[in-house]
Amino acid sequence: MIPILILAAGSSSRMRGQDKLLQTVHGEALLHRIVRIAQGTLAPVVVALPPNAALRRGAIADLAPAVVEVADAASGMAATIRAGIAALPAEASAVLLMLADLPEVEMQDLRRLLDVARQHGPATILRATSQSGIPGHPVLFPRRLFAELSALQGDEGARAVLTAHRGDIQFVALPDDRATTDLDTPEQWAAWRQRTGG
Repeated sequence: MIPILILAAGSSSRMRGQDKLLQTVHGEALLHRIVRIAQGTLAPVVVALPPNAALRRGAIADLAPAVVEVADAASGMAATIRAGIAALPAEASAVLLMLADLPEVEMQDLRRLLDVARQHGPATILRATSQSGIPGHPVLFPRRLFAELSALQGDEGARAVLTAHRGDIQFVALPDDRATTDLDTPEQWAAWRQRTGG
């Protein structure tokens, strides 16, 4: 079993009071879209949220995903990863780590990563890239690295684990810039909407 862990405990600090995970993508809140497409793969889905995230919880209430609250989310992304790993089912052979702010990733992209993982077994790290080969997200980590993910500190996410095991990474290209498009500011959202109509 390979669950999908959606990292949605960030503070949207660069959005100047707006929540980027509640921004709409073709009329649908971004967080709702991410959870919906993850559930569409039929993999178990765990969503990591910060405390007091009533609006985010409300945005995905109809989907009823498993939710883990990250008490120390403000300390950085590592706290979110640690809490998420601890909440995974005991039978998980790997985890697909997914940022919640990827507006262009599609369900078939997640299915492709999961299919490649099943073909290559549990020892390989899979990292999505843009069509031109720029490393991005999501990233699939085998169970043997759960302890290292659980020991992460700070706000660099899983970069240290990827660096330590760079020889074990297999890159999987997704179409266009789906794996590398994340939007952190109101200006980036406005430019993206103008370009895509989203």
